[in-house]
Amino acid sequence: MTTSLTLLASGYNLNTTFVVLLIVSLSLLPTGALAADPNKTHQQKKLRFGSNGVFKILQVADMHFADGKSSPCLDVLPNQVKGCSDLNTSAFIHRMILAEKPNLIVFTGDNIFGFDATDAVKSLNAAFAPAIASNIPWTAILGNHDQESTLSREGVMKHIVGLKNTLSQVNPPEAKFIDGFGNYNVEVGGVKGSSFENKSVLNLYFLDSGDYSTVPSIPGYGWIKASQQFWFERTSSKLKKAYVSKPQPQKGPAPGLAYFHIPLPEFASFDKSNFTGVRQEGISSASVNSGFFTTMVGAGDVKAVFTGHDHLNDFCGKLTDIHLCYAGGFGYHAYGKAGWSRRARVVVASLEKLEEGGWGGVKSIKTWKRLDDHHLTTIDGQALWSKSSSGSRRKKQIPAA
Repeated sequence: MTTSLTLLASGYNLNTTFVVLLIVSLSLLPTGALAADPNKTHQQKKLRFGSNGVFKILQVADMHFADGKSSPCLDVLPNQVKGCSDLNTSAFIHRMILAEKPNLIVFTGDNIFGFDATDAVKSLNAAFAPAIASNIPWTAILGNHDQESTLSREGVMKHIVGLKNTLSQVNPPEAKFIDGFGNYNVEVGGVKGSSFENKSVLNLYFLDSGDYSTVPSIPGYGWIKASQQFWFERTSSKLKKAYVSKPQPQKGPAPGLAYFHIPLPEFASFDKSNFTGVRQEGISSASVNSGFFTTMVGAGDVKAVFTGHDHLNDFCGKLTDIHLCYAGGFGYHAYGKAGWSRRARVVVASLEKLEEGGWGGVKSIKTWKRLDDHHLTTIDGQALWSKSSSGSRRKKQIPAA
């Protein structure tokens, strides 16, 4: 008999037999059934642009997964409450994967809502099950709620790293000391067979923005610490050196994208006149500014930052040549706004077509969002960066003698 799940939270009916049965079965399996071979390192899974010169990233922010079918949806319309649960979140991921066919899925924290998750391992398994089943590479970082169940913050990240198809790391192996858990970078190589095949043409940085301040005199959320910024600077410098060296030496660094959970204080720099999207709540950044935005500006390669945390904000604005972007709330067991659809952000990098044929480095980076409605409506498409505009700053004019 075919079982269907009425996705009332999104206002449409969708047969999700396969999705629901798969998620339930995966979440009930022992940990080892979802785990990758510990003898194989994630570095063996090389990401690269496809033969079409495109690399697409799906960002999933704030799933807040708990106990599956028994965890109700929050902040939906009264007629959408019945039958709505964590399974709606899983179905949304599945629909996004089918619609966008991303090359990488990025989960940007609060993957589970620890206070309501009876068993962290089962909740994590179920939360990531759609990504695991898709066989698409994926990464995850931690938010401020992931560690509030039966695993410590380190334990959550170690469990994530053991799951199949993930490129996540607990921390960079070359860093002897670094704050947090889940600081790492992923390189995306050029098209196989092209002159950029052995270069990373797109660099992805993942950082643990912490949970809450551990300094008694400083209230509020955590922040990206000095040790993490030092690692970022060294990594950025190393990647830049490789990109400007032979073969195929380039004049500047490959573009980079940074992903973490808690927004920087600089996210408060925008108003309705200079961002795309909506701001419906305050910027819940740390109460201190650790200077990471300035660090990224100094490094010169990061073109955009992507966060979650504030579910009702989904805007993207440009500050000092770096776009600061929210994804918007994704999960149904997370706070939201009744009548305002859950959503996901997509980022697409496209390569430059060379005159002699073949593909070069990244030419442009664009983004848009999709809503969890009947048509997975696409909204707020915008260009984040292009190679032609990257060096467009006017030089200071020297008056003639």
